[in-house]
Amino acid sequence: MSDQDQTDLFDAAPPEDETITLGLYAEQAYLDYAVSVVRGRALPDVGDGQKPVQRRILYAMSEMGLRAGAKPVKSARVVGDVLGKFHPHGDQAAYDALVRMAQDFTLRYPLIDGQGNFGSRDGDGAAAMRYTEARLTPIADVLLGEIDEGTVDFIPNYDGSQQEPQMLPARLPVMLLNGASGIAVGMATEIPSHNLQEVAAAAVGLLRHPRMSDEELYALIPGPDFAGGAQIITPASDIAAIYSSGRGSLKARARWEFEEMARGQWQLVITELPPNTSGQKVLEEIEEITNPKVKAGKKALTPDQQANKSAMLGMLDAVRDESGREAAVRLVFEPKSSRIDRNEFVNLLLAQTSMEGTVSVNLVCIGIDGRPRQRNLRTILEEWLTFRTLTVTRRTQHRLDKVIDRIHVLEGRMVVYLNVDEVIQTIRESDEPRAALMARFSLTERQAEDILEMRLRQLARLEGFKIEQELNDKRDEEKKLQELLDNPSALKRMIGKEIEADAKKYGDARRTIIQEAERAVLETRIVQEPVTVIVSEKGWLRSRQGHGHDHTQFGFKTGDRMYAAYECQSTDTLIALGSNGRVYSVAVATLPSARGDGQPITSMVDLERGTQVTQFIAGAADSRWLLMQSNGLGFTAKLSDMISRQKAGKQFVTVEAEQHLLRPIPVFDSSTHLAMYTAKGKILIIDLGEVKSLAGGGRGTQLMTLDASDSLAQIIPVGEGGIVVSGIYRNKQTEDTLSLQALAEYIGKRARKGRLFVVRMKNITLLPVLAANKE
Repeated sequence: MSDQDQTDLFDAAPPEDETITLGLYAEQAYLDYAVSVVRGRALPDVGDGQKPVQRRILYAMSEMGLRAGAKPVKSARVVGDVLGKFHPHGDQAAYDALVRMAQDFTLRYPLIDGQGNFGSRDGDGAAAMRYTEARLTPIADVLLGEIDEGTVDFIPNYDGSQQEPQMLPARLPVMLLNGASGIAVGMATEIPSHNLQEVAAAAVGLLRHPRMSDEELYALIPGPDFAGGAQIITPASDIAAIYSSGRGSLKARARWEFEEMARGQWQLVITELPPNTSGQKVLEEIEEITNPKVKAGKKALTPDQQANKSAMLGMLDAVRDESGREAAVRLVFEPKSSRIDRNEFVNLLLAQTSMEGTVSVNLVCIGIDGRPRQRNLRTILEEWLTFRTLTVTRRTQHRLDKVIDRIHVLEGRMVVYLNVDEVIQTIRESDEPRAALMARFSLTERQAEDILEMRLRQLARLEGFKIEQELNDKRDEEKKLQELLDNPSALKRMIGKEIEADAKKYGDARRTIIQEAERAVLETRIVQEPVTVIVSEKGWLRSRQGHGHDHTQFGFKTGDRMYAAYECQSTDTLIALGSNGRVYSVAVATLPSARGDGQPITSMVDLERGTQVTQFIAGAADSRWLLMQSNGLGFTAKLSDMISRQKAGKQFVTVEAEQHLLRPIPVFDSSTHLAMYTAKGKILIIDLGEVKSLAGGGRGTQLMTLDASDSLAQIIPVGEGGIVVSGIYRNKQTEDTLSLQALAEYIGKRARKGRLFVVRMKNITLLPVLAANKE
């Protein structure tokens, strides 16, 4: 959803006319629902970093006296208070939010101190709310410490019987510290956690130097800091780009160590895991690799499954989870032999499991203007500083008002001290003592009320020195508070000192190390040797060692025959072209042996419904091929341009309606021209320089213009030696070689219709001289 769409959504207003169409009513109702989800459930606020249910839980616990150090109470009691007073929704949803705020493996800085079973990183759920107990953690004071000092607005709850804070007066940018995750209507958020000391340093730096460069800012916050530690391997430049745009993905991996054992043996121990990964998940992934199941719609294990199983069982002997109280994460992997290369062992596990993966970043939140949108790191910190400046200003004004009120009261008490006997007499003799005091001593109603509420013995024992001392102190405090309000620079200095004080009190060392590294990729060592790839017309594939085989000796299933035999290397790639123009890659080394009939291409790739593989290519990555459609559109591309890592392939050729791809032909280095022969016997030879090369694929250009009833039949590359014409002459198979000079009358420009090819043979086939000589 774009920023404009979000603006329109939040500015949407019902029409003034009471009569509306059903469509308009449904649209308005859905927009109302969308706004409710965005503001009321899914997205955190940049000010306090909390969603409404989290904010209500924290406030309710504060009102119940469950601050840090207090005796914890049953979670069910907390949930009941939250539902009854502030959040009329499901009790399980509220309890789940409470549980999440208590999990130290979920939040970098937990806000709730949970007693009992609050779940585990392996996905185990928390105990029922009637069993667990909860209270606030010390760091929750960062959010709640100033709640009663006029810092934020209070609004009525759902039934108007209570008041709840619209925001919590956070002294630190908690949204960045603990992160957030949520899916709203048309938008989602994924904010990773960060280190408190780094975020505080960045906030103070921006406060004191608003024009700080992005490079300086990212030096203070080099990257996220996950609750479970782990390692970020994304380059610093990529992390900076994510922070600048507010969106992207990081690559994170587990941390490990090698433990030496007796007789030269060793074992790999995983001590930290990246976010959204657990020991149980890793064990399940290894079980799936070592004991794979046949996929739906398949009759046997795929080559990838077999290769992964073989690689894992060839290196891994045993794995066990020794996590417990002493170690939150401890996964032990034992190799088959101590002679196995340690780096290869680690690389295999990282590449095959979720011990290495990506962490999404999407900095979407509700800003100080109340509108949700994507923000970058600088904007989030700037908006939070604006919020914090406002709360401190309100707190200072609140304190100033209280000091002024106290000074006013003390001045009234000073009057009492100087005239205590007369005050007592006035109170005793008057029917309306308040009015009498106000008239006799020129007191205000507030001062008179304070005097009347005092006990008689307090009136008698009022000490002028103490009153005078407190008055002086309060007047000094009034002067300092007023100076803060009048001097923005002084206010900024105080805000910076408070942030630094909280950072010193609650900060800790970084858990996640940031160290650039290459992503683990499972590489199979392939010995380069000559092989012949045999492809049948029905798409069955196999390979045979060596070159120079007699193609007539290859056997096929009944009703099938040879499509082509490609002499290439075991390190090369086979490309299959679908009828929809998608290209699919299969490594030649993974093809089955030629002892049997091979395997169908459909078991090696994921075809779209209704799609068929129609053509094949096999060869070296730098070989160049011509791809043409039956209507004369074509282009050249290298085989490496067509390689895709996805089993679902990638779109490469834009196939025109009611057209089909012709068999791709290799463009030899010695080729200078291209010959195109149609079903009606026309031929056109053009210079290869006129054929576009499209590395990204596409539609191509019109190489030959065809009549509506005609279509391309053959295409061949032509060198200086010309072409070989093979056909039937006087009931005999005959071949004739025509030089390029002899074909001069058929040479023309691209997109021409060509000329009728005059030869004495029938049923002719054109062959390049290079191919003919090779045979």
